[in-house]
Amino acid sequence: MESAVPIAEFQKIKLRPVPRVKRRAPQPPASLKLLKNTSSTTKTTTLTTPAKLYGKDLSEYDDVDVESLLAQLSPEEITILAKEVDPDDNFLPPDQRCSYECTKDATGPLNRKQLIEHINKQAIETPDQPEFEPYVQGKVRGKKWVPPPRDARDIEAEEQIAIDMGEEYEHALNDATQEEIIDLAAILGFHSMMNQDQYHASLLNKGQPVGLGWDGITKSTQQKLFPMDPPNSTDVEESIKRVKDDDSKLIDLNLNNIKNISDEKLEQLFAALPQNEHLEVLSLTNVGLTDKTALLLAEAIEKSKTLRVLNVETNFISPPVIVRLVQALLKCRTIEEFRASNQRSAVLGNKIEMEITNLVEKNSSLLRLGLHLEFNDARHRVAAHLQRNIDRIGRQRRMGHLTRNYTIGAWP
Repeated sequence: MESAVPIAEFQKIKLRPVPRVKRRAPQPPASLKLLKNTSSTTKTTTLTTPAKLYGKDLSEYDDVDVESLLAQLSPEEITILAKEVDPDDNFLPPDQRCSYECTKDATGPLNRKQLIEHINKQAIETPDQPEFEPYVQGKVRGKKWVPPPRDARDIEAEEQIAIDMGEEYEHALNDATQEEIIDLAAILGFHSMMNQDQYHASLLNKGQPVGLGWDGITKSTQQKLFPMDPPNSTDVEESIKRVKDDDSKLIDLNLNNIKNISDEKLEQLFAALPQNEHLEVLSLTNVGLTDKTALLLAEAIEKSKTLRVLNVETNFISPPVIVRLVQALLKCRTIEEFRASNQRSAVLGNKIEMEITNLVEKNSSLLRLGLHLEFNDARHRVAAHLQRNIDRIGRQRRMGHLTRNYTIGAWP
């Protein structure tokens, strides 16, 4: 190679902060002050020696073109240089900073199942290391740790600690019974001095439980067994028929927790809702409502004339369909309570909550909304609007009552 620069010369330039200097005889310091005393004045002279690296001034290395030096090196020389030089650059990946180079070819993609089987096989085939001394139960091997003895002065200081509460308080505490002391500890809030039964008995003034003193052990409270709620025995087909026939006695229809309602039956029920003029409460909690059937319900409540309460909690309705149901309430104008919490998606999201908030603020008949809103802005706006609706409808009802009394001659 023509005019090749030796690697050692390049290392001198590259590793300038940590030069490799040969041992030489002690040199005088860089700055040496010589004092020349005269009869009249004292003159100070400072001698400064320039810093050098390998016999050259550091300023001579500033004009060296590192790129040209690298271009003159062969690939083998660059590889050797890269192994000896640490770039010390945090932005480089670790594999480029490490001098180790793996020449082994890749074995292919990772197969977790084969890896676990190989590890288990190696663990089974590897013989256990023999014990140099067999285990004997109860035998202590080695030196057993024994806590150091405490200082006698500390023990005496702990024994001599006493609280002087005065003769009146000491006389009262000496004559107090155990129940009175427990009550006093409960009043003062010393929860660690008593168990849970004692504390609650003192607060409720029920008297202390029998057999529970300071060293009493609180037993678990006997659980109260409540009978299971009977399954919903509502006949779905008969209820759908009564809704279709507009039965005047069917005001509240509760189909909660009936799991075997098919989509065809739900479609028949929702198709009969617009023609019904007596149904006021419809509960469909935990009946497996999906987006398909919920959209049919939204179309049905838009045409409903008497429905006041709608409950579709604990179903599989997505957030966009919940927005569609809230939008349908604007056309209904009779629904005062709508509940749709605990659906397939636990979090509605900011966009969905803002859409629901805007729709609720346009609704003048809705009084109660059963939805979990995560953001404070949506919760406050919805609560404020519902309160305004309640106040306005309350004033209208009071004014209607007074007007009716005045019309029939009952004005005070």
